[in-house]
Amino acid sequence: MGELESAIMTQLWAADGPCTVREVHEALTPDRPLAYTTVMTVLDRLAKKGLLTQERQGRAFRYSPSRTREQLTADLMLDALGGTTEPSQRVAALQQFVGRVSPREAEAIRAALDTQH
Repeated sequence: MGELESAIMTQLWAADGPCTVREVHEALTPDRPLAYTTVMTVLDRLAKKGLLTQERQGRAFRYSPSRTREQLTADLMLDALGGTTEPSQRVAALQQFVGRVSPREAEAIRAALDTQH
């Protein structure tokens, strides 16, 4: 995702519910000048990518994330591994990843694996 897409997703994850283009635009413009149409275009693109759900409410659309931040991060990690079809390369990539996480993160991985198996 690009920087503006990430900022929009962060805003929507923090919101209490679905947001209109205007609400997202108003939340982002104190930090940077953005055209309303730019925000509308990016929201539409994110919806077409499947990252947002889009529901009509009157004349406006309301947008909400289709997945949590954690689910999206896991999807991105799995997509990266999916580019490696050789099992030994996948294992090596996972070992590299685990070797770079903090001890606290490694413990969280161990706990998650214990609950899965």
